[in-house]
Amino acid sequence: MEKVKRFASASLLLLVAAVAGAQDKKVETTVALDMVSHYVWRGQDLGSVSLQPTLGIAYKGLSLTAWGSVGIADASDTKEFDITVAYTVGNFNVGVTDYWFNSGLDPENRYFKYSAHETNHVFEANVGYDFGIVSLQWFTNFAGNDGVNGSGKRAYSSYFEANAPFRLAGVEWAATAGVVPYATDFYGTKGFAVTNLALKATKSIRVTDSFAIPIFAQVMANPCARKAYLAFGFTLQP
Repeated sequence: MEKVKRFASASLLLLVAAVAGAQDKKVETTVALDMVSHYVWRGQDLGSVSLQPTLGIAYKGLSLTAWGSVGIADASDTKEFDITVAYTVGNFNVGVTDYWFNSGLDPENRYFKYSAHETNHVFEANVGYDFGIVSLQWFTNFAGNDGVNGSGKRAYSSYFEANAPFRLAGVEWAATAGVVPYATDFYGTKGFAVTNLALKATKSIRVTDSFAIPIFAQVMANPCARKAYLAFGFTLQP
């Protein structure tokens, strides 16, 4: 775990140094807020109405993004704070994410608690490629509060997703299919399983000449858990 912390700190320092030495016009900043009626992540139900802020900075393919979620309808809904360091070159991307949830191995739910077998953090690496008509992403947990397999050993829980965007009737659509390749209680699977099938439609409502609000609706299903969801939301971004 100490190596993970050192890696995250080094990545952050590299990004800050790159941004500090860059011309301002080359630095991209993201400030946004999503509001969703139902928070479903990779086929897992994580709560009802939620606010999900994003703060990110990027320079020449290197990015640092903070993302969170907090339920506002039910106190028991998931609270989450994620930090992602990523690099994109052409259509290829790699990244590392530090997830923190308000439940896990630490009964006090402390953020700054990284000790092995005592943390609520999950560390995940991903690699992907965008082919245009479809993008593919592979994610694997490599440290923190990962799940276990059928033998009770660390599962190195993984998830593979294909996402196909398209435009129809003036609306932006995206079809998603996600699978868990092997057993892990992190995703609630006992072997290979389809855990996420989704169809999302997004359309922007123009408020002024320079400001629009994207609204979206999404149908999601987890065939493995035999559950289905319908969610609605919108994004505020200056």
